[in-house]
Amino acid sequence: MAYLLGLDIGTSGAKALLIDETGRVLAAATTEYPLHTPRPFWSEQDPDDWWTASVQSLSLVLSQSGVRGGDVAGIGLTGQMHGLVLLDQHGAALRPAILWNDQRTEAECAEITNRLGFARLLELTGNAVLPGFTAPKILWVRRHEPQVYAQVARFLLPKDYLRFRLTGELASDVSDASGTSLFDVRQRTWSREMFEALQIPRDWAPRCIESSEISGGLTNEAATMIGLPAGLPVVGGAGDQAAQAIGTGLVAAGLVSATLGTSGVVFAPTARPVIEPQGRLHAFCHAAPGMWHVMGVMLAAGGSLRWLRDRLCQPEIEEAKRLGVDPYEVMTRDAATVPPGAEGLLFLPYLSGERTPHPDPHARGCFVGLTMRHTKAHLTRAVLEGVTFGLRDCLALVQAQGIQPTEVRASGGGARSALWRQIMADVFGLPVATVSSTEGAAFGAALLAGVGVGVWRDVAAACAQTIKVTDRVTPREENLERYARLYRLYRELYPALKPTFDELSS
Repeated sequence: MAYLLGLDIGTSGAKALLIDETGRVLAAATTEYPLHTPRPFWSEQDPDDWWTASVQSLSLVLSQSGVRGGDVAGIGLTGQMHGLVLLDQHGAALRPAILWNDQRTEAECAEITNRLGFARLLELTGNAVLPGFTAPKILWVRRHEPQVYAQVARFLLPKDYLRFRLTGELASDVSDASGTSLFDVRQRTWSREMFEALQIPRDWAPRCIESSEISGGLTNEAATMIGLPAGLPVVGGAGDQAAQAIGTGLVAAGLVSATLGTSGVVFAPTARPVIEPQGRLHAFCHAAPGMWHVMGVMLAAGGSLRWLRDRLCQPEIEEAKRLGVDPYEVMTRDAATVPPGAEGLLFLPYLSGERTPHPDPHARGCFVGLTMRHTKAHLTRAVLEGVTFGLRDCLALVQAQGIQPTEVRASGGGARSALWRQIMADVFGLPVATVSSTEGAAFGAALLAGVGVGVWRDVAAACAQTIKVTDRVTPREENLERYARLYRLYRELYPALKPTFDELSS
């Protein structure tokens, strides 16, 4: 029996899990670390926190499972995309990592777009350049922290920093590199023209491989710390959304998923590069070799519900402790007593700015339609619906590219809610399915490890043998027209409020 590890460097913690070759999860552990916001709309983490948490999580799953380290066949890596880790010539991190949801680089994005021209930018990278992406962060450091920039020898993405600490190798994979604004998505390689245009040294970039390729083996030091054999293969892995897609079986054109994590993602695999003409969808390489995907991303999906929980739901948190359940269960239980549409209350989920379909760091969250009748349960229902309307924006753009799904696969923490899955089905007008794998990106990373070390012949075979549909929610006819009307109103709000958002941001 072969055992495989998946490691996910998320925004809130490092999650490790151990599976066997049937896909059974033997153990999982998450170690949290802090998120730092030194200024409004800045978002940073200490890469050393990722390393410490990863060692702890990997060690925990080995001890919990009882599996000997020598019986593990490989490790797959995944994690938050776009983050910038800058290393000096000795491999030390020069500053805290600037994360995917950081919004400080608006000026640098405009500079890159003006320098290349929008059409050429799409030709070279397949994507518009956005504040969360990696290249504008490098330019920001060059402009604002020249003393740091002068010491840079390499840059890495978050999961690839962990690879470096595990193996000593400086490498990335095609799916994660796709989100840097420095990568030729069509050709699956770094874009020399982008490096030259932005005057970023090409040799700062790590080598780039396919997601199921072996990138190196564990160093003696890392192996001793974790309890694994030196030389254990570590595969390329994938950005969290591509790994999440592998973990839910999205490896064929025509399938679509909706992920409700901190961010919200609509993801569709394609057999060729598909570039949305206005750059409102991300066009990235998929973790399955020879595949690509389009992806719409909203920045605060589950993050919006977490904001509501943390700011307004202390009584629900206390009740959840008494009942021994998750606070979200109490919140959504109460929201289920509110009729669809939250009795005229709408929520815009732009708490961190937005990406799809409005690439606007100035966008703001708001409730519209509040009355004396509305309760906290109404607010919760409106958040669930507002986030789903945001996902519907992403899905509409995917469908406009000729991709017409017959169902949507839901994943992420928010997909555990039966109420939220029903809202999704009613808003999308499509069945919403869940699958046997509930561990997300870490599970996908473990599958990629299995392909890399030969447990499965390819990614499709790995998914077919380990992932099954477990539940399917169908739209309720009586809710379709109500949600269609509310969605039309929702779509009118951003254009109407954009001048206000811009003024508030100034």
